[in-house]
Amino acid sequence: MPAAAAKPAEFRHVNHLWDDEAAAHMSPVERLVYRSNLLGSDQRITNTGGGNTSSKALEADPLSGDAVDVLWVKGSGGDLRTAKAANFSSLYLDKLLGLRELYAAAPDNGPKTPAEDAMVGLFPHCTYNLNPRPSSIDTPLHGFLPARHIDHMHPNSVIAVAASRRSKELTAEIFGDEIGWVPWLRPGFELGLMMRREVDAIPSLKGLVMGQHGLINWAEDDRACYDLTLSLIEKAARYIEDRDKGEMTFGGPKYAPLDDEARDALLVGLLPWLRGRVSQHRKFIATVQTDANILRFVNSNDAPRLAELGTSCPDHFLRTKIKPLYVPWDPASGNLASLKALLDGGLAQYRKDYAAYYEKCRHANSPAMRDPNSTVILIPGVGMIAWGKNKSESRVTAEFYNCAVEVMRGAEAIDEYIALPQQEAFDIEYWLLEEAKLKRMPPEKELARQIVVVIGAGSGIGKAMAHRFAAEGGHIVCADMNEAAAQATADELTGIYGQGIGVAGSGISGCGPAIGVPVNITDRDSIRELIKSTVLAYGGIDHLVVTAGVFTPPDRTGHNTEDQWKLSFDVNVMGLYKAVDECRSLFTEQGLPASVVLTTSVNAVVSKKGSVAYDTSKAAANHLVRELAIELAPTVRVNAVAPATVVQGSTMFPRDRVIASLTKYEIPFDESDPDDVLRDKLAGFYAQRTLLKAPITPDDQAEAAYYLISSKAAKTTGQVINVDGGLHEAFQR
Repeated sequence: MPAAAAKPAEFRHVNHLWDDEAAAHMSPVERLVYRSNLLGSDQRITNTGGGNTSSKALEADPLSGDAVDVLWVKGSGGDLRTAKAANFSSLYLDKLLGLRELYAAAPDNGPKTPAEDAMVGLFPHCTYNLNPRPSSIDTPLHGFLPARHIDHMHPNSVIAVAASRRSKELTAEIFGDEIGWVPWLRPGFELGLMMRREVDAIPSLKGLVMGQHGLINWAEDDRACYDLTLSLIEKAARYIEDRDKGEMTFGGPKYAPLDDEARDALLVGLLPWLRGRVSQHRKFIATVQTDANILRFVNSNDAPRLAELGTSCPDHFLRTKIKPLYVPWDPASGNLASLKALLDGGLAQYRKDYAAYYEKCRHANSPAMRDPNSTVILIPGVGMIAWGKNKSESRVTAEFYNCAVEVMRGAEAIDEYIALPQQEAFDIEYWLLEEAKLKRMPPEKELARQIVVVIGAGSGIGKAMAHRFAAEGGHIVCADMNEAAAQATADELTGIYGQGIGVAGSGISGCGPAIGVPVNITDRDSIRELIKSTVLAYGGIDHLVVTAGVFTPPDRTGHNTEDQWKLSFDVNVMGLYKAVDECRSLFTEQGLPASVVLTTSVNAVVSKKGSVAYDTSKAAANHLVRELAIELAPTVRVNAVAPATVVQGSTMFPRDRVIASLTKYEIPFDESDPDDVLRDKLAGFYAQRTLLKAPITPDDQAEAAYYLISSKAAKTTGQVINVDGGLHEAFQR
């Protein structure tokens, strides 16, 4: 690779990935995106959604055609690892610089003043070429510094320096004269002005360590800027490495971790209960972290002290809150009951502490207090449980606290870790500009924050339901006897909706919006494994939807064997009951509104020849719905969808059943006809005998099931909804 000769030697703490040949034919903006993606791909360089990059480039003015200087900088809400050109805002540099005169003339300017915040509203007036990407609050940092290329990163190693008590002295000791230091100041116009004053005073500076925050550095060439960024991070990491405390990190171990089997069993018993406790305002999705690094921290002597101090970097506590909840549970002597008792008390105290923090730090115009529940919970012997509004957000929360742990490790190795003062943390968390950004977010979808288990998701009706629920924001557990088919559906959903931007989570908890799991609903152990996978992945269950069923084709005389009768009832009745029954204790522990939708059939109320075992089992399933609705009330609603003859995509219509039905209805066919031709003949016959004269599809059933699990049916339970195109024989009497 051409860049190999220029690669800095012996990087141990970052990955140097720049390829001169790959970048050679890129435009300036394409090179900025390339640089950003490389930097964002390494968690040790910057966290998900954190940091920003910029380049100043000559562009043609769209009106005059003249060459103008344009600042391209990562816009609001972007992520460097996944950024495209559309994620960068563009501003006329002269107009942005001209805002300094307006700001200086404001009578009430200064840090955290209305005048400073008002400058953000003027950024759109500097926009180049009608670029719709909103500018971030960090835009002045990149505009006011004179260099052509700037990287502002959140590397754990440099934040460890920035979050040390002797931060300024350590900066000089590690980096010498080429890197300066500025004290903590909230990102914005004033911070950009402060940085420019530092450079004007010492023009030889190549970067600045930002107290409690991170690193910013620059160069006149973009490759040189990239190289400098990595070199500075490597230098800080080596400084920490040389002073690492080894086994005495975080004061050494106090507790031993549980073995994997015991830990997972504990989590399966704990997570639904805990999800209910932290979801009193709005439901949360969990991510579990149990790797060696997080266990070293939660098991240590110093974990209680450091956890109470809270996080440092402002990007962190926007998601992790001011501090986590550390639970002083002894894994050697404690059990699930004692852990729940400690958590109950800890959560109550956390909410009181958060309310006190809000009251102490609030301003007259502060937004109302947000959800006071902890989003990060630390348990010795177990690890970390992080919460977010969806899987991606909970993984980001976990990722950020992983970063916070690394920052604390580094700071404690070289000095003493200090957290951001509470008032400064509050002024970030409840910043009116952040509140305005939250209010601009689109409304959440109907099934956002919810976990839906779909048994039978590998094909037909179940697959259609999985897609319908995912389109409404649900987290989907695709379960099926056919594990490959279940995984294929989950892969389709992940491909459509994305894995998410978070990069944390241990084992199955590192998943995206959908997982594929095998299940046999006639086997309770198999159902328990499904529940275990679901709980470890997402933290609980909100909706159980079962479409799995079996039709045992009679012989051509219409006769079913006793084994066929038994199989029909084992799957179509007992299987449904076992699936719901195994979830019963979870729903109770969770204590949140939940629902069950079973799939029965209009055959349950239509007497006819040739499917007596199937029809009788479905009649029993209909009554099971009514019985379960009574048993599980008031927390869990139980309803059913009753399809009729959904042939498309259904595994319940194999060739032998189709032939048996064609024979029964005396529909002409040729034994040599391919499967799809035979199915079309049968579907056409079924359509013509309905009132609406239209084939019934899996999507029709999915729409009904979506209604039943949605808030629109919040007062509906014990009901069976026919989706059959209008079979008058199935009208309820």
